[in-house]
Amino acid sequence: MRPWPQAMGFTGAGVSGMLQTLYNCFWWDRLWLPANLTWADLEDRDGRVYAKAADLYIILPLAFLFLLVRHLFEMYVATPLAGLLNVKEKVRLKASPNPTLEQFYVTASKHPKQTDVELLAKSSGCSMRQVERWFRRRRNQDRPSLLKKFREASWRFTFYLLAFIAGMAVIVDKPWFYDLREVWKGYPIQSMLPSQYWYYMIELSFYWSLLFSIASDVKRKDFKEQVIHHVATIILISFSWFANYIRAGTLIMALHDASDYLLESAKMFNYAGWKNTCNNIFIVFAAVFIVTRLIILPFWIMHCTVVYPLDLYPAFFGYYFFNTMMAVLLTLHVFWAYLIIRMAQKFITGKVVEDERSDREETDNSEEEEEVTKNGPISNGHPVLNNNHRKTD
Repeated sequence: MRPWPQAMGFTGAGVSGMLQTLYNCFWWDRLWLPANLTWADLEDRDGRVYAKAADLYIILPLAFLFLLVRHLFEMYVATPLAGLLNVKEKVRLKASPNPTLEQFYVTASKHPKQTDVELLAKSSGCSMRQVERWFRRRRNQDRPSLLKKFREASWRFTFYLLAFIAGMAVIVDKPWFYDLREVWKGYPIQSMLPSQYWYYMIELSFYWSLLFSIASDVKRKDFKEQVIHHVATIILISFSWFANYIRAGTLIMALHDASDYLLESAKMFNYAGWKNTCNNIFIVFAAVFIVTRLIILPFWIMHCTVVYPLDLYPAFFGYYFFNTMMAVLLTLHVFWAYLIIRMAQKFITGKVVEDERSDREETDNSEEEEEVTKNGPISNGHPVLNNNHRKTD
């Protein structure tokens, strides 16, 4: 029987001693499997099929396929849908061409300090107020359009909804969906089902596609947390595949998909201007998120992955690593729950519910009002002589 590394297509021939040592250490049985078990125990035999690292070769091609499908979806489905829902762009005033200010914006900072504003005003021949207004408008130009946000939310809503339905179809008829002790019955000698294989491949490929597109996607205030989440999710799904934690993995993935499509649908209605629908869906999302991520995940799922395995075998590296990644995800959920509760408070108090992670559009209105009070109406930073009406930005 071939050992696990050879099953992946590696023989070690021609590999330097150091790389071979690192490779052997990485696939050391004791890192991935409980005591007294080796990769040879997970060789396919007697009609049983087990997860293999070589199965993940398909992930990157599928991830790029997801990017292609997403592009086509956004062009031919999400864009017409935005038109049907009357998604309208806000009129943005463009910053006038100014090489001095543009160079500072690109090379130094998008948010100049007061001392920088004073120096830029002198070097550009503008007033300080005109410089501040120029930077506001220039930042607004770089912000994603409403259509881009709607298309991104539509794509994620579609995937998360389909993934949740598919995930439930994969696990709802399994005994470990109802009795979590069944997750570890016979572990790790647990045969893999075709439905589990495709559920894993699709979920993992999707998160890789999100990681590939994160630089061009709408950036929010929790950008770093999103990167950590995507990386931790990819590591967690991959490790659970290697170590044959497939039963636990399918439960965790379905649990996370349970609330994500609600958030994306709320965003879609928000961008379309359907505020009441958005707020109602958001309240449902908040309830589902808190129940699934802060109650079921730590008190049922993590209890299952932390406590029950110790009844079968002593703790090993993989046990600690898997639950550490789970703790990372739980920490992120607590952070996002804080933002969700803040938004829920705004809803209860009658304020408009917005995504606390969003980078809000900057306007000139407050400054214009102040300038009008002092000097009369202004246009492009200068007073307007005709006081019968005023030009607003």
